[in-house]
Amino acid sequence: MKNFYLSLLLLQILFLTKGIAQNVIVFKGDNIVIGQNVSILEDPTKHLDFNSVQKSSGFIQSHTQVPNLQLSTSVFWLQFTINNESSENQLLLSLDYPTLDVCEFYYPVNGIYNSEKLSDSTSFDKRKYKHQDFLFDVKIPKHGTATFYLKVQSNEQMVLPLVLGTPQKIAETKLTRDLLWGVLMGILLVMILYNTFVFISTKDVSYLYYVLYALFIALTQTSLSGYTYRFIFPNSPVLFNMGIIIFNALGGIAFSLFAQSFLGIKERMPIMSKVFKFIILLYSLTIIVRLLGHALVSYRMTDVSALFVTVSTYIVIIKLSLKGYRPAKFFLLAWTMFFAGIVLFVLRNLGILPYNSYTNYTMPIGAAIEVILLSLALADRINIFKAEKERSQEETLKVLQENEKIVREQNVVLELKVNERTIELSESNQELNSTLENLKQTQTQLVESEKMASLGQLTAGIAHEINNPINFVTSNINPLKRDIEMVLEALVIIENVGVSDVPNAEKLKQIKEYKEGLDFDYLTSEIRHLIKGINEGATRTAEIVKGLRFFSRLDEDDLKKADINEGLESTLIIANNLLNNKIKIKKEFGDLPNVECYPGKLNQAFLNIISNAVYAVQKQFGNNVGGEITIVTSHDKKDVFIGIKDNGTGMDANTQKKVFEPFFTTKDVGEGTGLGMSIAYNIIKKHNGTINVNSLQGEGTEFILQIPINFTER
Repeated sequence: MKNFYLSLLLLQILFLTKGIAQNVIVFKGDNIVIGQNVSILEDPTKHLDFNSVQKSSGFIQSHTQVPNLQLSTSVFWLQFTINNESSENQLLLSLDYPTLDVCEFYYPVNGIYNSEKLSDSTSFDKRKYKHQDFLFDVKIPKHGTATFYLKVQSNEQMVLPLVLGTPQKIAETKLTRDLLWGVLMGILLVMILYNTFVFISTKDVSYLYYVLYALFIALTQTSLSGYTYRFIFPNSPVLFNMGIIIFNALGGIAFSLFAQSFLGIKERMPIMSKVFKFIILLYSLTIIVRLLGHALVSYRMTDVSALFVTVSTYIVIIKLSLKGYRPAKFFLLAWTMFFAGIVLFVLRNLGILPYNSYTNYTMPIGAAIEVILLSLALADRINIFKAEKERSQEETLKVLQENEKIVREQNVVLELKVNERTIELSESNQELNSTLENLKQTQTQLVESEKMASLGQLTAGIAHEINNPINFVTSNINPLKRDIEMVLEALVIIENVGVSDVPNAEKLKQIKEYKEGLDFDYLTSEIRHLIKGINEGATRTAEIVKGLRFFSRLDEDDLKKADINEGLESTLIIANNLLNNKIKIKKEFGDLPNVECYPGKLNQAFLNIISNAVYAVQKQFGNNVGGEITIVTSHDKKDVFIGIKDNGTGMDANTQKKVFEPFFTTKDVGEGTGLGMSIAYNIIKKHNGTINVNSLQGEGTEFILQIPINFTER
């Protein structure tokens, strides 16, 4: 923001007049400011050499203590003549403005001019005098007179406070200045550390913005005075040069954020809040422009930003102060002190105020006072919040006391109503208990009905499956009995022939004729066939009984390891009678590990799902072929997966949502209770598994069961 206020120094042009003859500077031993006794030549071409400058008649006499060359890209030459009337032969010329890019000093030695060049673009360690100001040796014998030239150039504001003195007195002045700056920076550092601690304690973002503002104000002031070049970036002059603008812009951003937060601009003055956001954007663009290397443009943007933030801040704090907002009054005082310091600094550079130890520090002192007052404003705001909290607590206490009175009055009324309501609830509770008992009985009857339906389905399946092989056995018994009687009769006849007195040849002939008449070979073949049929019927019956035993697992009610594929096989045996030889079963069983489960209950779930699939397929295809039910099993490291898919009628989205609800069914009246899928869902849930349904109406349904391999009790 300093650059904006320094731009006021344009008025200094009014104080520059063209001189006819140059004033001679008479040095008598004390430090003197020589700015009003120098002549200035501007070289906008930047191509004039020293010989051309010596011969030039374009020098203009300066009559201000501190020449102000403004923000320009030109090269400026300063000419001054010194008459040494002191006892010292060795003098020092100090240019107390360390932000110049180039400062080249020309001095005569035996009538020939030599030059010494200093720049803030070179390492600080290369300087003869370890100070951020530009210091040059001036060698003039007593009563001697010599003319000197100074060439300066900068992308920044050029203000030239030139001081001539002895090395000792110049060093004393610099030391005093360093001490004063140390005190000012110490004050700012204390404010930064203190308010950082307060921010950590309170988490109030206003303190964070204040700390950032104070930090960047300190860095800006130290950069303008060259201390960052001397102590922070001695070997990085590029960072020092950029820091002058970047620290200033960051300070402007932090100030804008602090002002909005501290003064509550967004709530109290929404339009000005948008203005401050624009200022933050402008400062951000300034940083970008400076990083891209456009130094002169970034300085102009800083001036514009400073103008906006100054005017906007005064509009806000004056309006809020007139409304009686106490924090705004503190802010107005702090901002005015800072502004006053800058104005005094500008007046010094204009020559209206003298250049001395007091006027040199008006701007940093103003900044320090501003930071202190803003810190006090933050502390005062805590007191305001505390007072508001106490008032709020008092009001809350009054409200609580009033509420307590109301509560006591209401308690009497409520007690009467509670008694009345208790009686009503007691009566309702009795009715509810009676209803609940009826519901339990109804539920038990429905579950028993479902069990009986399943038992009937199971019995029908068993009867159908066992009836075929048993019929096969019974149909073969009578023919086998007849054939065995004929064999026994043949044995008796052959025995009689064997014991007769007929010659052996005759015996053999009679036996052979009898066997041919009996067709003995066909008889023995038929007996073997009948016995084989009976054996197959008995074996099939045994397999069905075994499957039924595995399906029911009547001897295995406890948790145990079981083969899921074997359970599905036994379930299909039980459900075989439902297929009517019309529905095709496709099995794609994977190699599954044994699963820790309740086998009988899982088989019941499988049967319920397969029965529903059969119903859906029959409803879709009727007595026609084409129905299919596909059963797929697989597994991963933790779970086994069973997919049961049909190409039946399918379900719409609404039916899918309700398919596992108890008593929900799409079957006609008398065909189902609506408990089958609910029971299946609860069985899978008991195994800590999941059951999902995918279905498209008219295309079919797929149920996917996921069951953990290792059972964990919930």
